[in-house]
Amino acid sequence: MSFVAKPADIAVSKKLHLSRSKSGLDLWTLAVGAIALLIAAPVLVVAASLFTPAWDVWQHLAATVLGRYVANSLALMLGVGAGVVVLGTGTAWLVTMTQFPGRGILSWALLLPLAFPAYLLAYTYTELLDYYGPVQTGLRSLFGFQSAQDYWFPPIRSLGGAIALLVLTLYPYVYLLARVAFGEQSVCTLEASRSLGCNPWQSFWRVALPLARPAIAAGTALALMETLGDFGTVQYFSVDTFTTGIYRTWFGMGERAAASQLAALLMLFVLALIVLEQWFRRQGRYYQKRGKSYSQSRFRLGGWRSGLAIAACVVPLLLGFLVPAGLLLHMTLRNLNQLTDPRLWGFAKNSFLAAALTAGLAGAIALLLAYGVRLRPNGWMNLSLRTSALGYAIPGSVIAVGVLVPLGAFDNSVDAWMQRTFGISTGLLLSGTIAALVFAYLVRFLAVALNSVESGLERIKPSLDNAARSLGENSLGVLQRVHAPLMGGSLLSAALLVFVDVMKELPATLIVRPFNFDTLAVRVYQLASDERLAESSAAALVIVAVGLVPVILLSQQIAGGDRN
Repeated sequence: MSFVAKPADIAVSKKLHLSRSKSGLDLWTLAVGAIALLIAAPVLVVAASLFTPAWDVWQHLAATVLGRYVANSLALMLGVGAGVVVLGTGTAWLVTMTQFPGRGILSWALLLPLAFPAYLLAYTYTELLDYYGPVQTGLRSLFGFQSAQDYWFPPIRSLGGAIALLVLTLYPYVYLLARVAFGEQSVCTLEASRSLGCNPWQSFWRVALPLARPAIAAGTALALMETLGDFGTVQYFSVDTFTTGIYRTWFGMGERAAASQLAALLMLFVLALIVLEQWFRRQGRYYQKRGKSYSQSRFRLGGWRSGLAIAACVVPLLLGFLVPAGLLLHMTLRNLNQLTDPRLWGFAKNSFLAAALTAGLAGAIALLLAYGVRLRPNGWMNLSLRTSALGYAIPGSVIAVGVLVPLGAFDNSVDAWMQRTFGISTGLLLSGTIAALVFAYLVRFLAVALNSVESGLERIKPSLDNAARSLGENSLGVLQRVHAPLMGGSLLSAALLVFVDVMKELPATLIVRPFNFDTLAVRVYQLASDERLAESSAAALVIVAVGLVPVILLSQQIAGGDRN
């Protein structure tokens, strides 16, 4: 039996469909706004502490430690910023614009230091370069020195040592973005500069570098945010910064108000970095059409120039990855009994549990948020999405304070009400639980998942949504049956990146973790603080091995791009 729809029936059907879509979109708007507000709550709590009257706290901080925190933090930023710009931009230019032996391997291998958290680099180099380490012991044996007074050796546990190690582990941020920027520049532009009499150095300085300035500024801003958020390195080297001050004030002095004030001040530093980076981007907008491949016009280096190029690329790779990884492997092989220690696998289980829970939740929440913005791309939804991503720019110690303050207030309020009403004490319901720890991780790393999920959604044509809707699917059905299967790779990448970041996170874990719930990162920190790095080498090696996974995947993409 055939059926012919009447115009009136079609009109009613369209009206009902639009009504369902509108109510569904309103529900999505509320859901996205609520999730974004929940995720951003710790950041907002810390920001609100700036408006809390606490003149006595500020007077005490200003009279004692605030000046040292500001001076050391600024010195770290200046030193690391200069170092990552020089090292990241220089190596990116060499592997992109010149041809020398080993360039293809070095182009992706220069990313490997990303797998090393800065605090692991600090622990390994202290073991290597300290007074009783093999380097100074060998020097004393070789030259017959009797004590440290007989010779000078740069102190590794110092502000300069912290800057050097942070540069070695953070320069890949600038390297990666600068390499992409150099690769996308039109070869015709540089050939025009050469035709006007510029040598390769002048073409780089006058043409290529200004064109890549926005990308270099973005990479530097990322590196500086990581610098401000670092805890393990500066704490181990006894360099007083905001992150060490927050931890010491919270746990050592028990002054939560002072810790919140310090966290808010550190957040202002980070926001200033974000504004500065955006200003650099606006000041350096360049538009150009990409020309032929660079492989056709790379400068071929020979003789001593080739040797210098190889050395310039090998040294950061050697110092930032090969030497510390080799030392950790050597110590692990000398202490194989670590691998049979049940405590190691207990710490690994805790790390993997927290990382897996966070990765799964981050992927699901990122998908809901990004899909909500796809359904209704208005200003409110975009603001909600950006608000939920604030945490990635905020150090882990600040996030920890922002999580514990409201959770502690909630637990105390519930406990007081239960005691008044029923005479029962509930104690801490959320503070000091794995739920609080996972929530802190979500606030810190949700932006990582959002970036991957958003890029995956952008590759799905809107016509697929319309086709599914015409077949009777609602918004949730389109997400479940159309988008989720098509975005398997993006969702997996998002979960993997969050998993790795959680495995390496130290300051938020130290502050928020439940009692007797130590992760691999916490275990390494505790043993290294007791000068027992050899006993923590296996745990450190596991962290590095997990961190290598996304780096290897990214390196394969770069290698494939070079072949193309």
